Amino acid sequence: MNTRSLLATASLLLLLTGCTTVSDGKGDEPATGGTAAGKRWQPRPGTDWQWQLSGKLDTSVDVPVYDIDGFDHTKKTVAALHADGRKVICYLSTGAWEDWRPDAGDFPKSVIGKGNGWKGERWLDIRAVDVLEPLMAARLDMCRDKGFDAVEPDNMDGYKNTTGFPLKAADQLRYNRLLARLAHERGMSVGLKNDLDQIPALVDDFDFAVNEQCAQYDECADMTPFIEADKAVFHVEYELPTSDFCAESRRLKLSSLLKKYELGVWREAC
Repeated sequence: MNTRSLLATASLLLLLTGCTTVSDGKGDEPATGGTAAGKRWQPRPGTDWQWQLSGKLDTSVDVPVYDIDGFDHTKKTVAALHADGRKVICYLSTGAWEDWRPDAGDFPKSVIGKGNGWKGERWLDIRAVDVLEPLMAARLDMCRDKGFDAVEPDNMDGYKNTTGFPLKAADQLRYNRLLARLAHERGMSVGLKNDLDQIPALVDDFDFAVNEQCAQYDECADMTPFIEADKAVFHVEYELPTSDFCAESRRLKLSSLLKKYELGVWREAC
């Protein structure tokens, strides 16, 4: 059967069954909040994106995916991006406490550890799932209610850092899987942020990956399990020129950008 016949048959089946398809993130299908028929958005390798966490949001970048701060942006902003055919990722810090967030006072002192190198941020004791699960569930409810398609949980590798708590690899696996489950229960996709050593164990739990500086530290090949699973890897470098990493990024099928540390509007894509 030729391609045109296959497409016609597929279209007829969709009309008869009322089924819907999952967007591949390349902007060729309408982008709406939540999910259709219980299916989550699945971004594919090579999907272009914009990551902006500071400054006034510029919605004019011609890419199919935006990753923006979940607290800072409204349902109206997400809807406007959807109207332009974009999928929208909700950035949240799930492994660190941030003193400026509106729910900062809900975190007991017992789960707040050492600073993580960013002003106002401290690592969380991810072993305290009984305390953190309802707090993170409420944040994910916020992302869902604003219409986000996916979540980028940040600070997902505390066990490899000096947090003030004796975190082990098993603690991190359990917590990261908890966040993936909570996002999926709310119909959203979820990305694994950094945490390279645990990719083989977690690739099946997550829908895409977000990585910082794998080229600078010669680690980009570690992202291959996501690409082999037909899942996008959204990758950023801060200190290398694009001439140093874009050829390798294209070979590995990463969605790579050069950004500044403040993650404002400026970007240079591979």
